[in-house]
Amino acid sequence: MRRITATGLALSFAALVLPVQSGLAQPSLPENPVHFTQEQAERGRQAYMQGCVVCHGDRLDNGEFGFPLIGSAFENRWAGVSAATFSNMLRETMPPGGAGTLSNQTYTDLMAFIFQQNEVPAGNEELPANPEQLASLYVTAGGVNSQQAALRVGGPGGGFASDVNLPPWPEPRNPLNSIENITQDILNNPPDGSWLTWRRDYEALAYSPLDEINRRNVDELKLAWSLTLPAGPNESTPLVHDGVMFVQSFNDNIMALNALTGDELWHYRRNLPEGVNGRVQRNIAVYEDKIYASTSDGHVIALDMRTGRLVWEADLGSDTSGGPLVAQGVVMQGTMRSGGGPDATFIQGLDAETGEQMWRFYVIPQPGEPGSNTWNNVPYEELNGGSVWTAGSYDPVNNLALFGTAQTYDTGPLMNAVDIPGVNNDALYTNTTLAFDPQSGELVWYFQHFNNDQHDFDWAFERMVTEIEIGGEQRRVVITGGKLGYYDILDAATGEYLSSYDMGLQNLILGVDPETDRKIVDYALYPDGLEDKQVCPHAGGGRSWIPGAYNPETGRMFAPAVETCMTMILVGEGERGSLSSGYRWTIRPRENSDGRYGHIQAFNVGDNMTEHWTARQRPPQSSGVLATAGGIVFAGALDRSFSAYDDRTGERLWNTRLNDVPNSGPISFSIEGKQYIGVVVGYGGAQSVSFPRLVPEITLPAVPSSTVWVFELP
Repeated sequence: MRRITATGLALSFAALVLPVQSGLAQPSLPENPVHFTQEQAERGRQAYMQGCVVCHGDRLDNGEFGFPLIGSAFENRWAGVSAATFSNMLRETMPPGGAGTLSNQTYTDLMAFIFQQNEVPAGNEELPANPEQLASLYVTAGGVNSQQAALRVGGPGGGFASDVNLPPWPEPRNPLNSIENITQDILNNPPDGSWLTWRRDYEALAYSPLDEINRRNVDELKLAWSLTLPAGPNESTPLVHDGVMFVQSFNDNIMALNALTGDELWHYRRNLPEGVNGRVQRNIAVYEDKIYASTSDGHVIALDMRTGRLVWEADLGSDTSGGPLVAQGVVMQGTMRSGGGPDATFIQGLDAETGEQMWRFYVIPQPGEPGSNTWNNVPYEELNGGSVWTAGSYDPVNNLALFGTAQTYDTGPLMNAVDIPGVNNDALYTNTTLAFDPQSGELVWYFQHFNNDQHDFDWAFERMVTEIEIGGEQRRVVITGGKLGYYDILDAATGEYLSSYDMGLQNLILGVDPETDRKIVDYALYPDGLEDKQVCPHAGGGRSWIPGAYNPETGRMFAPAVETCMTMILVGEGERGSLSSGYRWTIRPRENSDGRYGHIQAFNVGDNMTEHWTARQRPPQSSGVLATAGGIVFAGALDRSFSAYDDRTGERLWNTRLNDVPNSGPISFSIEGKQYIGVVVGYGGAQSVSFPRLVPEITLPAVPSSTVWVFELP
């Protein structure tokens, strides 16, 4: 057996994440020996005999199905390669059909056993499970360097022969070499061809000023490229800047891609703690030279935009789902936790450069704070809700960060108002727009859209900021809608209520009180403990988190929705049900439904708040909406379809079927003057799992997957 030298196992992290390029000086290999203990190798041997021996054999090279893990074949494939790269391969592919199901410790123990079998001597220090520590270790033998090793990883059989000398290969185009920092000024006024926040710009309009793809030629769209991402549900919207696409996938994978080709430029993989499962995160953010993201283990992380290197991480101590908003040097992140108590839901401001906490605002007011009297005299420690599970918007004109909140998760104690002077059951700040000074965290204004929510009708979604004429006056406004499909328009500077629009999907709100600006509701549809209730829409939302789009040139909103209702059924004594008021949701079609549930509605915003058109189809909508200057509206549905509509009429002009369900927001970007349309798919998000029972003929993916698709004109 030829011995693999243990003079150290890998390269710097930067060398790992940058692509191999020809014509570069070969990096020197630091002397950083691999280390593991005999006890660790023995644990690895036991794990190997339980799960790996069937494929790789009892000698590690005599299995019928697995590649050799010992000897020259293993050396030719892995010598000179980062231990982190080897670790990632194991986690992402082993065991077959159950990748990632072993514990972090078990994967590391297996590595120790494999190195031991390749005659690397044991020592006094265990091989670490942390990928960043593994990235400083490497296997080397026979002068193998990183670029030669990179050519062999993943190759069939034993890899290259020992005397291979490849002819020179072309240097790949790497847009990271010329990418510019994304300043506050750029975020305030993004280039037409960039997509810099999850809704393109701070105002969250999801409107692209690009018009190369238009009503006349959209039917010629074809695939430019696609790339399979780490598997799992995916609701994250990509970002694009200077020819680089940044995209997030399940289990906290973040990748930089060449937006022209889909080639991977770097890949960050988070090492989640034992017992922490991956969670869908809906967006990432960019600012200056960093990418910011929330993670499944309740952290916010900052990555170097050019290398994917982890710069800092901050532990929030609560769960996240919507990603961060970054403005004026502050990373603002909302949290969510059902049943986590009153301190579990907050918005936190972090220094964008260091990750240090600058401020924190609790959605549920603490005792003695304004709003603490609105929780029906329920003891503070028993309160919960108000999750912030969609990213905020930023209004650079008024220097305000705008966030939306969800409802309470414990409805029963708030159902009937107590008779105590000065106390009510509004439950501030649930279902509220909150406007903050981003640097101080000061709450400048708020508006509660729907008080004492007894049906789970969140108002936690995108806040659009734009200029419209209303009441004969040009106003800068905030536009937002909740699950009821009921949109409110507020003054952006003050939060003053201006107007509302009802998409016609609900039967709960009867109007708005002109004296108080509060919703007038049909209390006959509220829980009373006496009978079932027929309420529209379903708690999954007439429109939920899948965001709409607004065209500021035409003053027209495009909102995706699903036409459904629910029967709220009384549960038995002692049962909680979906709501602590003693009711369970069940889904049903609307009365006299024709079986078409998917719904995209265009309506005018301003003085003349009227429906312009509605496009209806059987498959429920599953993605957000993109509007473009070319007169096109793009949206996806549960049947894996991705479609383009004429924004004047709602006529469908183009349609294609994807490999999985589109759950995110479509985007548009340009490179060298050419326009592209992109969308991420990945069944399993909240929107896509709420409505399949209505359309039993639609076949959903059997195995969760995720892919980014990019389309272009011929």
